[in-house]
Amino acid sequence: MLHVINTIVPIFAIIFLGWALRSKKYLPSSLTEPLNRIVFYLALPAMIFEKVAGARFQAHFNVPLLIGTLIPLIAVFLLGIGAAHVLGISRHHTGTFLQSSFHGNLGYVALAVAFYFLGTEGFTTASILAGFLMLLQNFLSVFALEKFGSGTEDGGSPWFFLKKILGNPVILSAVLGILFSVFEIPIPQILVRSLKILSDMALPSALLIIGARLSLDLIKSQYRLVIGAGFLKLLVLPGFGLLLYQWFGIPPTQFMPGLILLAAPTATVTYIMAGEMGGSTSLASAAVSANTLLSSLTFIFWLSLFTQVR
Repeated sequence: MLHVINTIVPIFAIIFLGWALRSKKYLPSSLTEPLNRIVFYLALPAMIFEKVAGARFQAHFNVPLLIGTLIPLIAVFLLGIGAAHVLGISRHHTGTFLQSSFHGNLGYVALAVAFYFLGTEGFTTASILAGFLMLLQNFLSVFALEKFGSGTEDGGSPWFFLKKILGNPVILSAVLGILFSVFEIPIPQILVRSLKILSDMALPSALLIIGARLSLDLIKSQYRLVIGAGFLKLLVLPGFGLLLYQWFGIPPTQFMPGLILLAAPTATVTYIMAGEMGGSTSLASAAVSANTLLSSLTFIFWLSLFTQVR
C-alpha cells in the first residue's frame, strides 16, 4: 500500500502544481500550448520509441492480455449507449458522454503511472498495449460522435479517421518501436542517448500540462453526466478488464500494465474531438477535469489490490 501511495501522490502533486501555476499565471495558455506540442510531438514519442524499440517484443507482447484490454472498451461503449438512453441524455451530449466513458488519457497519465509504479519493463508493456488501445479508442470516439453528435461534413469519412491515426505521434511511435523490436533493428548509441535526453522531459511536463488544463467551474453544471461517465470510465471499465484478466488466467504481475491503462481518466483529446465533430465541449472539459481528479483515488484503489504481488 505504501508503494502505491508513494507512486500516486507525487504524480498528482505535480498535476496540482500545474493547476496552481496556471492559477498564479506562471503557466498561462500561451506557454502550455507550445509546451504541450513539444511533449506530444517530440518528448513522449521519443520516450515510447526508445523503450519499445530497445525491448524484446516477445517478452512484452501477450495476446490474452491484449484481448482482455480491448474487449472492455467495446463493452463499456455499448453499456454507455444503454445508459444514455436510460438517463435520457440529449443527442448533443450523447457522443461526448460515450467517449468520456471509455477514451482514456494513456499518454500523459496512464504511462506516467505505469513508469513510476512498474518501472521500465512495465512501461514498455504498457506502451505496446497503448498503441493498440489508442487505435480502438479513436475509432469508437469518431463513431460515437458521428452517430450521436451534430456531425461535420467529413466527420464520418474514412479519411477523417485515418487522419486521427496518422496524425497521432504517440500511436506512430509505438508502432515504429514495435517494428524495430520485432525485427531487432539496431539503433545507434548516439541516437539512443539523444532520445533518452529528450524523453526525460516527457512525463513531468505532461503532468504539469494536465494540471494547467483542469477546469473546475464546469463540473458543477454538468455533474450528473460527469458522474455517470466517471463511474463507467474509472470503475466499470477497469473492473471489467480485471474480470477478463482473471478469467484468462493472467497473473497480476502480467496484467498490471493493462489495468493501469484501463483505469486512466478521460483523455484531454475528447475536448478537441467534441469540438471538431459537433459534440459538447463543456461536458468534455468537465469530464476530463473531474475524472482526472477522481482518478487519484481510483488508481490507489486498483493498484492497492495487487501491490503485494507486483
